[in-house]
Amino acid sequence: MDCTTTRLPYRQTGAFSKIATDYIDQAAALQPFFGQLPTKQGIKKAIEERKHFVINRKVLVEELTKQYASVVTSEKTKNNIDLLLAGNTFTITTAHQNNIFTGPLYFIYKILHTIKLAEQLKASLPDNNFVPVFYIGSEDADLDELNHIWLGGEKLAWNTKQTGAVGRMKIDKQLLKLIYSIEGQVLIHPSGKEIVELLRQHYKEGTAIQDATFSFVNALFAEYGLIVLLPDNANLKRQAAKIFEDDLLHQAASGIVEQTAADLTKAGYKVQANPREINLFYLKGDRRDRIEKGNEVWEVVNGEEKFSEAALLKELQEHPERFSPNVILRGLYQETILPNIAFIGGGGETAYWLQLKKLFEHYKVPFPVLVLRNSFLLVEKKWHSLITKLGFTIEDFFLEEQELINKLVARETDNKLKLNGTFSEAEQLYSAIKKQATAIDTTLEKHVEALKIQTLHRLQELEKKMLRAEKRKFTDQQRQIHTIKEQLFPGKGLQERRENLSYYYAKWGREFIKKLYDNSLGFEQEFVVMIEK
Repeated sequence: MDCTTTRLPYRQTGAFSKIATDYIDQAAALQPFFGQLPTKQGIKKAIEERKHFVINRKVLVEELTKQYASVVTSEKTKNNIDLLLAGNTFTITTAHQNNIFTGPLYFIYKILHTIKLAEQLKASLPDNNFVPVFYIGSEDADLDELNHIWLGGEKLAWNTKQTGAVGRMKIDKQLLKLIYSIEGQVLIHPSGKEIVELLRQHYKEGTAIQDATFSFVNALFAEYGLIVLLPDNANLKRQAAKIFEDDLLHQAASGIVEQTAADLTKAGYKVQANPREINLFYLKGDRRDRIEKGNEVWEVVNGEEKFSEAALLKELQEHPERFSPNVILRGLYQETILPNIAFIGGGGETAYWLQLKKLFEHYKVPFPVLVLRNSFLLVEKKWHSLITKLGFTIEDFFLEEQELINKLVARETDNKLKLNGTFSEAEQLYSAIKKQATAIDTTLEKHVEALKIQTLHRLQELEKKMLRAEKRKFTDQQRQIHTIKEQLFPGKGLQERRENLSYYYAKWGREFIKKLYDNSLGFEQEFVVMIEK
């Protein structure tokens, strides 16, 4: 895959939230909501904070070793797991739910960003070790968000009646049918057979979704030393049992996060996550249900389970795996089991992490350095050629479709589409009329002003009609612009939020991942455009 790259400021793309772009710019209004800066100096300070917070590295390594016993593990990943026993080893972590077949492209981008940043930090701070971790949010129960991919403009969805945590759901024949659909679209490409075989190798009937995701992600990134962590684990959850117990008994998190949410709203930002009174679900078999506290009794919503305080604490002690943190406590759980110093996430993730700093302070858990994940736009050669032929740049295509068409028509037409001078002349004419009319009767001023507004409005409408009429002469170019926009910004959103890995892997093979890795950034917060030569 031969390509060139260009970078754009995130703000210039117009595709990211205010809170994300303000975080990149380290806006003063956001500074109370995060800890150390996403810089080398910030990492150094985060390391010092981490040294005073003890985690059970032995349990972490033991559980990872068990987990990796089921897959072929690269020497680099084995070495990174072993390094976690050392007090000078720290993790750089990203997280995502187990979308089938990795879901949208940014699933891949955030993993590669984590790998790249860990390597850069090892080079610049050689007295420490940094290992990349991908934390699978396998307990997420939002099936509608995770059960599909987009390929060739078509939504391929897994229809299943299974319930509960998606990670625990089993692969069935309906899911396997989707691989046949993928195969039908990608076999025409050089590495189409390879990606289909990879999917079949890791997505097998009867396997849990979280295990298939773990196995598939390991196959894609093991050579880079990535550690994939499945947190749906009794021994790991036992490390966070004190936090879980406190939330069940005292519900401190809801008040703390609600206050932070109010402060963020007051500062002009949209709140991403809303806490519940209890921020744990009861996870058992194919169920993941909320826990609510009544009069000295804790009940599982939609379930038959009821617990006294003593019974609840006994359940937590004996079965910590049955307690599943929601978005408010998930980060605390992650930071309690990992020696983590930086978290890489998208705009939405960064927004909800900014709600959690005071919660971390309450539980005396170090708050990680937040890094906005890398973003890419992949521009195939055929689309770049057409963009150039139309007289545009890649940067132009971040504009709305109608803006692009208007620019093209204004540039290419032989006719004048603006009523140049007409508006100012009308203003002058009505000024003279107003002067003449008010000399006769001052009450006529409002009437003249109304006539002026009406005339200017009709002139503006005429100008729009002239533009629409001229656009009809450029129907071919309009169709081409629409086609390019649909390819690069499907559904009027960023390509990375919709398109799946499978097409690009089929076209370019493992070289695609290598190119993304080569062009992944560390702390440089810029949007990367990769253009096929």
